[in-house]
Amino acid sequence: MRRILITGGTGQVGTEMLRHIWPDDIQLVAPARREFDLSDCESIGNYIAAGDFCGVINCGAYTAVDRAEDEVLTAWKVNALAPAALAVASKKRGIPIVHVSTDYVFDGLKNAPYTEDDPVAPLGVYGASKEAGEQGIRTGNPHHIILRTAWIFSAHGSNFVKTMLRLGKERSLIRVVNDQRGCPTGASDIASALRLITLRLTEDKGAPVGTYNFVNAGGATWYDLAREIFEQRKGAGYEAPALEPIGTSEYPTPARRPANSRLATEKFRRDFDMKPRDWTAALQQVLASISD
Repeated sequence: MRRILITGGTGQVGTEMLRHIWPDDIQLVAPARREFDLSDCESIGNYIAAGDFCGVINCGAYTAVDRAEDEVLTAWKVNALAPAALAVASKKRGIPIVHVSTDYVFDGLKNAPYTEDDPVAPLGVYGASKEAGEQGIRTGNPHHIILRTAWIFSAHGSNFVKTMLRLGKERSLIRVVNDQRGCPTGASDIASALRLITLRLTEDKGAPVGTYNFVNAGGATWYDLAREIFEQRKGAGYEAPALEPIGTSEYPTPARRPANSRLATEKFRRDFDMKPRDWTAALQQVLASISD
């Protein structure tokens, strides 16, 4: 039996990883926080050293973007030091590591989708700590893949889709930012990509390594996403609220967000022969699984 360690098993992507169908000879190990604390680098090394793992998938992260501006040390422990510790420990065991990163490593000034080779320039603590985590992975274990993704949604956990559905019941009017553009992406689709690349890395010594972007096809603003949520929900008899597009300046937050964080996925499609589906299709699947 081949054992794969998954961190962040209760998060959106981690939950979907555990729901996916894996080969019969694969056992997924997703320890609870009390067993495996990403803020404790020493325990990370000890846990991996004691485990008979053939690979590591790091879905765990500190994702409270605004709170990170105040909780700097916690964000850096989980997002920067933990990936470095995971990379070093996995290298010592001679096994690959797959790490989930974010579009927030970019400043959003580019007018086109970002490629893997574009220079990073995070705008806040969250993005900076995630970019440092990428460096920890690269320098700690050459047998790695960093998968950058964005705007994650699912039927569980906290995310924009569930927030909009809640607000839609509470308010007749919702004001939504319309000048930040990204790629809404289903957690289940990310899990599918992670499953594919992890199996390749554990079974093929010549498998591609490095940094890749993976998001659902198509781009949207937060307003576009909200409008599509209620448009699809309307078909199920859901009474949609009115939506008002606003600028970022009208919705100030502690952390700055990139105005454009669309990610290009050509490299991933070429090397792993997987074409991401449109984000509206992923959204439809998620909404179908969320009951009123």
